[in-house]
Amino acid sequence: MLIKSADDKNKRLALLEDLQKSKLLDERQKEWLRDELRRCKTGIDGERAAAFYLDGHYKDSQNNVLLHDLRLVVDGEVAQIDHLVINRTGYMVLIETKSYGGDLQVNAHGEFTVSYGKDRYGIASPYEQSRRHARILGKLLDRLEISTRTDKLPEFHNVVMLHPKAIIERPDPKAFDTSFLIKADQFPTWHEKLVNATSTGGVLKALLNMRSPETIKEWGEKLKRQHRPVDLLALPDFMQPKPAALAPNAAPAAVAPAQADASLAKKLICAHCHAKISFDEGKYCWRFAKRFGGLQYCREHQGLFALT
Repeated sequence: MLIKSADDKNKRLALLEDLQKSKLLDERQKEWLRDELRRCKTGIDGERAAAFYLDGHYKDSQNNVLLHDLRLVVDGEVAQIDHLVINRTGYMVLIETKSYGGDLQVNAHGEFTVSYGKDRYGIASPYEQSRRHARILGKLLDRLEISTRTDKLPEFHNVVMLHPKAIIERPDPKAFDTSFLIKADQFPTWHEKLVNATSTGGVLKALLNMRSPETIKEWGEKLKRQHRPVDLLALPDFMQPKPAALAPNAAPAAVAPAQADASLAKKLICAHCHAKISFDEGKYCWRFAKRFGGLQYCREHQGLFALT
């Protein structure tokens, strides 16, 4: 059963796309925006592709609970779990989705590399990332008193999920086992093998730990309440907007923030041209109060303020 869908990240995309329109960005800011926008779009596409296959398999299941986009904060540590499956027999599957634009290679030492034509880049292990998330999740489960019937933490399984069309170059499984690395359309088959292995390896253990659909639903709801969404409008320090002088090509009649009529604060009136503005235009300026001096401007005159 589906307990939590992915958070809507359209606000993040809108912010990044809007900032790209500014003519006052330096090269560092432009490069960061391009990369961040690409990462954001790629991440959303990857999560949606994975969710499509997972929802089709688990949405109406009574033996599994499914949560998408679960962000947990425990003792200052953050676990961003792309997808979490909770099974009635006492195990949880943490799924880390990745969307690489190039081909993925894993060597015998468990090192990950992505190739874009002739260019190759080493990347952090998404498997180790998922294992770290499992450790943080375990601490939270203990505090929420979520355990198997034998009073033990659920057994964790970590999966790295790629797009169905991804190309993966794997090492000899005897050197490094990459069975955790699967394509999104293969997950139901992978999970079926896990269930069969669990049943074959310990029928008594599975029966002892068997929980009701109502219980695992309750677990899912508890974890959903622990979700701490990221601030979609947050920017790094070097991208933070601050009040600045007017752009060199600004119209002669432009009014600097310090000279604007303070009585216009929090009103849907542009402090520069005194034209009526939309609520979205006003809300954007209030969100970046430091940049706009606590006032609000129409979209055209928002460009009079530099980003530093």
